[in-house]
Amino acid sequence: MFTTRIIDIKEKDRFNKFVASHGKGHFLQLWEWGEVKKGMGWEPLPLVLEQDGEIRASLLILKRRLPLPLLKKCIFYSPRGPVVDINSEELCQALFAGASRVAKEHGAIFLKIDPDIRVDNEVFKNILEKCSFRRNETGLDFEGVQPNFVFRLDITPSEINLLQNMHSKWRYNIKLADRKGVKIKPAESKNDLRVFYSILEETASRDKFLIRGYEYFEWIWDYMVEKGYAQIFMAEYQGQVISAALVMLLGDKAWYLYGASSNEYRNVMPNYLIQWEMICWARNQGCTLYDFRGVSGDLDESNPLYGLYRFKKGFNGQFTEFIGEWDRVYSTLFYWLWTRVLPLYLKLARS
Repeated sequence: MFTTRIIDIKEKDRFNKFVASHGKGHFLQLWEWGEVKKGMGWEPLPLVLEQDGEIRASLLILKRRLPLPLLKKCIFYSPRGPVVDINSEELCQALFAGASRVAKEHGAIFLKIDPDIRVDNEVFKNILEKCSFRRNETGLDFEGVQPNFVFRLDITPSEINLLQNMHSKWRYNIKLADRKGVKIKPAESKNDLRVFYSILEETASRDKFLIRGYEYFEWIWDYMVEKGYAQIFMAEYQGQVISAALVMLLGDKAWYLYGASSNEYRNVMPNYLIQWEMICWARNQGCTLYDFRGVSGDLDESNPLYGLYRFKKGFNGQFTEFIGEWDRVYSTLFYWLWTRVLPLYLKLARS
């Protein structure tokens, strides 16, 4: 017999142990990630499915109230959830039935998930449809909450083989950075975090994209880096930090989350060496998979995002498309208002 319930902080370690050891575990499903998101206005609701006292599946639900206090409605989102045997319809049905009960208690109008599962997995797609989920089209670029297209690298081969499998120019650039005296070191304190963020601001200004405020990265430092679930690496050249990157870690997987580079000394190729050092670090941590995270699904060279695709492709990762975003709708009327009326209202308000 299955039971589902929201757990409290007393079971944090038990919850995290299950997520870390599960084949579908993801850093975005950790208790600590819920704490990071709490600082941004989300309420974490860690849901577990148990059988005979053992956790069989989990779902970190993030709850956000709608800005309409009289209605007492909210939305549910579970980034890269669920953590479950994706071939078991029985477990999925029981887990999502539990999520539906929680949704009713909290007034959620829908639950959004975007599982870390390949697009060609027809079995899980069928299970989601049987669990009353519907596919939400998000486009080829970064229109979704999480990237739908990524590069992932199997890092079980030796370092020599990993280098040999890269594009020759990428090997050359890694060696060039090393030969020029670029040194890679892990961040040691929040002083280093401040340096990382200043370079990220410089990168955002140069490449014209938006970034989150500094406090967001402070939360990542406090809840993820300090707990051993993340690390910041910095590239130094002639006594100056010229590149930095944030990598996440859980179980046998690592994810490259953020990268930044100074406008100076780009010719010594620090971004290539820092990626290589993070791959080696992940291998030493026992990882078998290194996820370069998002790229565009539009592979036309005229796409402004093509350079990002080309950079990640050169490390010989596998271009991977996930099954995308899926919504379990609990209130048809409010879901229609959320997806149709609210976007139009916000567009008019900004014009």
